[in-house]
Amino acid sequence: MSNTKEIKISVRNLVEFILRSGDLDASFRSMSRAVEGTRAHQKVQNAQDTNYEAEVTLKHKLEHEGFTFLIEGRADGIITEPCSICIDEIKSTTKPLESIDENYNEIHWAQAKVYAYIYALQNELDTIDVQLTYFQLETEKVKNIRKTFTFSHVEEFFCGIVDRYIIWARLTSDWCKLRDLSVKDLTFPFEKYRIGQRELAVSVYRTIKDQKKLFAQAPTGIGKTISTLFPTVKAFSEGHTSKIFYLTAKTITRQVAEEAFIKMREKGLRFKTLTLTAKDKICFKEERNCDPEYCEYAKGHFDRINGAILDILQNEDELSRRGIESYARKHHICPFELSLDLATWVDALICDYNYIFDPRVNLKGLFEFHNNDCTFLVDEAHNLVDRAREMFSATLYKKPFLDLKKVFKEDEPRIAKALDRLNKYMLKVKKLCEEKDFYIQKEMFEDILYLLNRLISESEEFLAEKKGKKGYQELLELFFDCLSFIRIAELYDDRYVSYVEKENKDILLKMFCLDPSYLLREAVKRGKSAIFFSATLSPIEYFKDILGGDIEDKSIILPSPFDQNNLCLMIASSISTKYKDREYSYYAVADYIKANISQKLGNYLVFFPSYKYMQEVYERFEEKYPEYRTIIQGNIMNEEQREDYLRAFEENPKIPLVGFAVMGGIFGEGIDLKGNRLIGAIIVGVGLPQICLERNIIKDYFNEKNNNGFNYSYIYPGMNKVLQAAGRVIRTEKDKGVVLLIDERFNYASYKRIFPREWNHRINIKSEEEMIQTLEKFHQKN
Repeated sequence: MSNTKEIKISVRNLVEFILRSGDLDASFRSMSRAVEGTRAHQKVQNAQDTNYEAEVTLKHKLEHEGFTFLIEGRADGIITEPCSICIDEIKSTTKPLESIDENYNEIHWAQAKVYAYIYALQNELDTIDVQLTYFQLETEKVKNIRKTFTFSHVEEFFCGIVDRYIIWARLTSDWCKLRDLSVKDLTFPFEKYRIGQRELAVSVYRTIKDQKKLFAQAPTGIGKTISTLFPTVKAFSEGHTSKIFYLTAKTITRQVAEEAFIKMREKGLRFKTLTLTAKDKICFKEERNCDPEYCEYAKGHFDRINGAILDILQNEDELSRRGIESYARKHHICPFELSLDLATWVDALICDYNYIFDPRVNLKGLFEFHNNDCTFLVDEAHNLVDRAREMFSATLYKKPFLDLKKVFKEDEPRIAKALDRLNKYMLKVKKLCEEKDFYIQKEMFEDILYLLNRLISESEEFLAEKKGKKGYQELLELFFDCLSFIRIAELYDDRYVSYVEKENKDILLKMFCLDPSYLLREAVKRGKSAIFFSATLSPIEYFKDILGGDIEDKSIILPSPFDQNNLCLMIASSISTKYKDREYSYYAVADYIKANISQKLGNYLVFFPSYKYMQEVYERFEEKYPEYRTIIQGNIMNEEQREDYLRAFEENPKIPLVGFAVMGGIFGEGIDLKGNRLIGAIIVGVGLPQICLERNIIKDYFNEKNNNGFNYSYIYPGMNKVLQAAGRVIRTEKDKGVVLLIDERFNYASYKRIFPREWNHRINIKSEEEMIQTLEKFHQKN
């Protein structure tokens, strides 16, 4: 919400917001309609006489009810005739022209009448004509519907629209006063700052004020979330930003951000926050289908949406998932669409990375609405590297083209032909692999784009009109995959490669983004400042480089606020967990786990670099030490199974518990087992990603770029998982626990360089006996 009584809004947005009505219908619409609409406009405009002026910008400033309205837009055409002036509004349509009359669409008239008022006012006209020009896309025939209005009529209409908007203007103005007064009086919501917390908060504030980027490594326990949100809220009230985006990769970190705002509200803060939930998760229906015939919440959605927005804004500051669902049910509207509409009105959004960075789904209109005056707080920023690579990449498989060709062969021969061409293309590129399982080239496979566009063109009519027919859903999914591929192709440059890979009995073709730094840097330009922070941004220069930092961007590494004597950190370097040595290590690792957990009753987590390695050691541990209670992470776990796994870590257990988990997985970061719910972590291996085609392509690219390929592709991502896993143990200043690192490579210089500074008290142990002695001393002291 803007901190001013000046309201700048387009004619179209004003009219559509006030007058929208009817059903929400997200059924398929032709992707080419926007292009066809532009073509229709141009065709109509080019066919006019010299008395026709196209694309005329009209602006109007109005003082009304204590507000200054700045309203502007572009009229499609203005026709100057000897005895009259006519505002022309052009609309393309697929409907038969005979079915369109003057009552066809109120909003079409409304937009033109607002332009008519502005023009008549500025040119002192007593009457003015308005014409709706409908262009039928298939026949290319035109229908004109023209009316003459008095100035008093269009003035009354315009003032009526503005009067209906006043309630929103007043809501905004009143809220801004209330919010800014509360921020002015807001104090830090804890008794005192922890070590490093004030330094982080000051750095965040200065970064926003200076419209820069900051990269901050802030260890677990420092209170990263409140240390970034509190100064950002302060900067907000001082006019340094007008919208906050708190971006995360996981639901649990979204909850931490919500809790930080709750803490500040307890200190008197009034601030409207919205948590965006994915459409699949928040939809009320079993099948996500926004057809008003299927979904009662889509039926008449726009008749009720503005009332719902007003209701929730007048009564709530925290717009969480639960709140959105509650108001959506109360007003009988779509919860996802409600949340998207609310995004314009709130002060802060808590949402996934993709709403900002993914070129296919980001909230472009929201940045434009706020003139890019936004701040991005990127939590757990280490996760953004691989997420960005995927967001900026695109993949196609051969199998869907072949399968759907068979489905459409009889009834839709033109679609089948387009699918067949793509199937043959995939067979052609498969030959490039020759005897290998893959083929890589730096250039894009440009010749496939024409074939994809042909399929899109041939499929549109079927998808728009034949819902429910055989193959519809599969073709719809393939349609959007093809569209995504074409969009990503627009981003392709020397930071990409294209590759073909044989995968089981299928073939995939991928445009793979190796270095997301440039595209992330461009995405961040949608705002004015960005803070990238995590407990594990080590080495920070790597993350600064790969996440799109510039030379002038600042970075800080903050110390842990906890007494390092609370952590017993040991390295067992006598065991190799390299891939070639793993099968010889299973029993040795199992014995080290047993020796570690036998020294103190409690709950322990053991992290492995892969599911297979975990399973092998788990089976041997179970066989050799059946007296211990164990749980193991499943390959696929639903939310309930994850909760059950974490619930097993009880306070003050009567029997030792050993949880087996995978590094970098769902229990490797983001979980918060405070106190004695977790007293130890055993980390097996240095976490290197599995050797695969993509990791090797990344390695080769960065070897060529900066001679740092193995580090960028394997070591840094792997050690990030290790540091995250180790960070599960000490969560508060009262926590005490043990971390055991098992692998000879933890003593290599290339790995030790990445260790945090608070690990300088680590102890190297050469045997189980030496470890037991070390643990006895530690537990006696603690």
